[in-house]
Amino acid sequence: MERRNFIRNAAAGTLAFSSISGIAAASVSDSKVSNSAKFKLKYAPGLGTFREHVGKDPIENLKFIADQGFTAFFDNGLMWKPAEMQEKIGNEAARLGLDIGPFIVYADHGAKYGVTDDPEVTKMLVTKTEEALDVQKRTGAKTGLITFGIYDEKMDWDYQTINVIKNMRACCDVAGTSGLDLVMEPLNHQVDHPKLFLTKMPQAKMICVAVNHPSCKIVDDLYHQQITEGNLIMNMDICWDYIGAFHCGDNPGRKEPGTGEINFVNIFKHMYDKGYNGTICAEHGKSIPGKEGEIAFIEAYRKADSFEA
Repeated sequence: MERRNFIRNAAAGTLAFSSISGIAAASVSDSKVSNSAKFKLKYAPGLGTFREHVGKDPIENLKFIADQGFTAFFDNGLMWKPAEMQEKIGNEAARLGLDIGPFIVYADHGAKYGVTDDPEVTKMLVTKTEEALDVQKRTGAKTGLITFGIYDEKMDWDYQTINVIKNMRACCDVAGTSGLDLVMEPLNHQVDHPKLFLTKMPQAKMICVAVNHPSCKIVDDLYHQQITEGNLIMNMDICWDYIGAFHCGDNPGRKEPGTGEINFVNIFKHMYDKGYNGTICAEHGKSIPGKEGEIAFIEAYRKADSFEA
């Protein structure tokens, strides 16, 4: 496969646009042109990131993702796809050497559930975890994501924390030694998710320590944490042993790296120097619509990955 770094400058206009269009055509058949120099870290585009080039078919999206040098992808909705499609995705990802980022096991950002001492809630979360184990078997995915909903204004905060710990421990007991990590995601409440219980990295680490199970981890979403608390590298280091995956998106705007205030070159280099080998899910939008925006997406990660190894 010939490697051509033709997306070197997204501002190259017609030349860059015609080149990436050529990739799209090639990716559906036998690709002879690519941008396949591998990235240093496992940046993971979403499964529908490049639909303007290759449509909605998951398999063609996986081929395109790999052809652009990415070594991972994520699909929040993987658990809700038919079992046969999960198997196809897992098989193709394995063939292409793509790791799979976290998929959602359960998340409802508008309801109280994780903070409650309710046997039915615990049973529901355990059942979802059992279903996630089936997804793992079909796809090879190693990380499932759980959130705990909104807090209860009528209950003392510490009691709510105890209930979250109990619920997470029950789920981790189901995951056991299967190899499936369950990651909790702190989310910001100032911009996107008001009244959520879990918002900060120290809070998430405290829960992990209390659950005391090897499957209990954190997904560190750099976009959310830049809003909530900042100090991205410091909090990353303090929580390092409990981080199972990263999400990223620049702030403000939640678009690709380079569109906001976060210094992703420094952050990604820090991860690389620490030996991070997990996924970094590109859980964000694009600053430019259409095919041009997909070119800009790829170029943004090339630029953010330009640190010296």
